[in-house]
Order: sequence, then C-alpha cells, then structure tokens
Amino acid sequence: MSETTKMIQLICDEKGLQYEVVMEAVETALGAAYRKDFGNRQQNIKIKFDPETSDIQAWDVKEVVEDVDEETLEADQEKLSERREQAHKEGREISEEEVDDLARFNPKTQIMMKEAKEVKKTAKLGEVLEISLEVPGDFGRMAAQTAKQVIIQKLREAERNNVFEGFKDQDGKIVQGVVHRREKNGTVMIDLGKINGVLPVSDQVRSDQYRPGAKMKFFVSKVQMGDRGPEIILSRSDKKMVEVIFTEEIPEIEEGKVVVKAIARDAGNRSKVAVFTDDDTIDPIGSCIGQRGSRINTIIEGLGGEKIDVIQYSDDAVEFIKNSLSPAKVTAVKLDEKEMKATVVVAGDQFSLAIGRGGQNVRLAATLTGWTVNVVEESPEGEIIAEAEGVDYSKMKVAELKELLKEKDLPITGKKDELIERLTDASVKSVVKEEEVVKEQSDEDLKDDEKKEELVVDKIEEKEDETGNKKLETATDAESTEEVVMEESIEPDEEKVEEEKEEGKE
Repeated sequence: MSETTKMIQLICDEKGLQYEVVMEAVETALGAAYRKDFGNRQQNIKIKFDPETSDIQAWDVKEVVEDVDEETLEADQEKLSERREQAHKEGREISEEEVDDLARFNPKTQIMMKEAKEVKKTAKLGEVLEISLEVPGDFGRMAAQTAKQVIIQKLREAERNNVFEGFKDQDGKIVQGVVHRREKNGTVMIDLGKINGVLPVSDQVRSDQYRPGAKMKFFVSKVQMGDRGPEIILSRSDKKMVEVIFTEEIPEIEEGKVVVKAIARDAGNRSKVAVFTDDDTIDPIGSCIGQRGSRINTIIEGLGGEKIDVIQYSDDAVEFIKNSLSPAKVTAVKLDEKEMKATVVVAGDQFSLAIGRGGQNVRLAATLTGWTVNVVEESPEGEIIAEAEGVDYSKMKVAELKELLKEKDLPITGKKDELIERLTDASVKSVVKEEEVVKEQSDEDLKDDEKKEELVVDKIEEKEDETGNKKLETATDAESTEEVVMEESIEPDEEKVEEEKEEGKE
C-alpha cells in the first residue's frame, strides 16, 4: 500500500467517510488543479487517479449538439439578455418557455457536431465524448493550493451529507444533547456530537435553565438541508415529546399493548396523557406509573420536572371527561353534543381543584377531551353557587387573545402562554368576585335593615318615655339572636286623678 493510499484511508477513518467519497474529492481537486495549470475555463475536466502509482489520466467531457453559426448565437444571446432584464423588472425569474426558442451553446460542457466528427467520425447528437488530454508534468504551487482548497470543501460537504443522512432517521425521536450557547435572538445552540442542533425560542420551556454544559433531552422536530448544511431543529415544548418518551420508557406502549390516545400539555408545568388498553389483564395507568412510580419519575425527570397526570381513556364521553379532571372528583356531567360543551358539577371542596391554578386543570381537560368544559360548584343542598367555563384559549390566535384582554381592561403584552394564563385567571376570579359581591351585598342589606329597626326602636322609646304610657326595653340573650321586648306600664285610675285635682284647687 502506497503512502497516498494510507493517507486517504486515514482521512476516511477520521471523518467517518467512505473510501470512494474521499477518492472522488481528490479527483475533483486534481481536475481543478489541471485546469489551473494546463487547461482553460472551457474544459469540463474528468480525472482518474491511481493512488498506488500516483498516475493521473485526464479527459475533457463534452455532449454533442447541433451546429449553430456564431451570428445566430450572438443574436439569440442578446434576446436572452433582454428577456432576463424584462423578467427582472417584473420581479420574477425567467421561464423555460422564454428561452426554448433561442439557440444556446455552452462551450464548457458541449461540442458542436462539426467539431465532434473530427474527434470521432461516428459521433451522434446527444452522445457524450471523453476527449483524452495530456498531463505535461507536475502541478505548480498555485495549482496545488487550488487542489487543497477543493479537497477541504468537498470533504466538508461529504461530512455534512453524512451527518444529514444519519439524522434523517432521528426525525421525530428523542436525542441527548449538551447546551452550547445562547444566541442574541434567544435561540439556544445544542451540541449533538458531530453537529449542533437549534432550539428556537418558540420551542423552549420557560422553566428550563439552558446553562452551557447542561445535559438535556430534546425532541427532533425537523431535519432539513440548508444552505450551510444540515439543520436540526429541536424542541422541548412539543407535546409529541411526551408521547415519544412514554413510548421509550414504557414497554407496554412500545409493544402496542397500551395505546396513548390523547395528550394535552402545558409545557414545563403539567401534562395530561390519556391511555387505553383492550387487554383486561393489563392496568394501563399502573403500567405507566411503574413500581413505586419508577417509570413516571424517569419521564418527569426527562421533562425537567413537569408534572404528569395519567388518565384512563374511555369511549364514553361522560366517563372520559370525569377522568380528565383528575385529581378532582366529579359529581355529574351533562353534555350538549351539538355544541360539544360539557357542564361538570363538583362539590364545593372540589371546585378549586377541578379548575386548577390559573384554570390549568380545566383547560388541559378541555384540550384532552375535545369538549368545552364548564365546571359548576354545587352546595350541599344541591344548589349551583359558582361556575367557571374552561375555554381552550390555546386554539385562539394572539390577536383574538389580546382583543379579549382589552375588553377586560387587562394588560395585552407578553407571550401567548402569558396571555392565556391572564385570561383564565380573570375568568375564574370573576366568578369568585361575583360571589363575593353577592355575599357582601346581602350582608350590607342585612345591616341596613338592622339599622332601620334600631332607629325605629329608638324613636319609639323616646316617644313612649315622654307619655309614660309604654316602656321599651332591649334584651340581649347570649345564646339567641337579638330581639326586642315590649312591656306594658300600669295605667293610673282616671277618677282618682280627677278627685285629687279638685282637692288641690280648694
């Protein structure tokens, strides 16, 4: 094995490339060097290199086309320039139809029939000729530098293509990465080994800490070839990430014995996962939780501490909606199938639990089930004393959310998640506030009535004391409510009073 062959094999091992790929890069580089020293720009050089002997063979590759005179070529070239200029003014690219009627000739890759016959008498239209070229000697310094640059460029392209082919299979899967740096626009670059992945701001989770060097799991949402090579778009907020992690960590799901029917996610805070199995011997929820919570804890750790509610799926909408509001206990569910609305009745001590912090629980339940969920609170006597509608604001556009906030005189700045949380909080608080207002109004009315009674009693006392006919006393019993007691005074004998008056006159 020659030194050249050993060097090529070493490059293959270091770059993880195939031998044929590296040889193609070397031959392309030698073709550029040949054109630099011995050829011209009108040549389409093909090189055959033997690494064992270092022998180089060169050809000029041309396609045979019809003969065209120079005048026609020049005239059609002017027409082509005019048409391109017109297309540019109209802000568009020139179409194939606009150039099909023009004579075109590329001297680098084509040869006219007349010249082709001189090389090969039996040449035909469309045939590709390989015209042998002589290699006069060694390449000069400039040619060698050109060859070096071409090899570096070709090897980089080969590496990128290799990485792209490897990551195409990772699309829609979970990968482990290390946080590299944060860009000025908020995008986080993730080191995936041979290539960096991109974590856009829209796919980040607010509660995550993207510190350089931190190891995290990421969902590969898109793999595409860009102008600068492969682009790996990652996500931490996609709900598909939850499904993929469940599939990886739970054998019953991977084997198809347990099926994930639906997922609702508030990334970084809480997710609800509805699971189902038609195998009576398998507990779908228990399979996801694992012994002593081992499986679910691994999933939670992979999601950065995000809470997970595993829900039993049911084809029965009432049962599914009841389960979706877990951990709250539901008293009853009434469906409006035409409007896809569900009114859920819960006891007073379950109302806040059903709604959740900032309306999170009812919002996730609505997303999970596909129903608009309206939670109402029932008193021990069976009366509805409060209600809160679980509107799925996540399906609304930012402009619509801001319009609702504007109507409620609430701030309209912030990210979409913040707008949704603000609206949900306002919805729940308005219910509580309304109940408080009703209660306060009732208390005030009661106090006003009591004050009126006291004023009447005071006036009666003053009047009765002056006439001496009646006396009012107010008694307060510590064990009973406040009451007024009226006592009749003893009236004097009228005849005796008259006699005493007569005696006084005498």
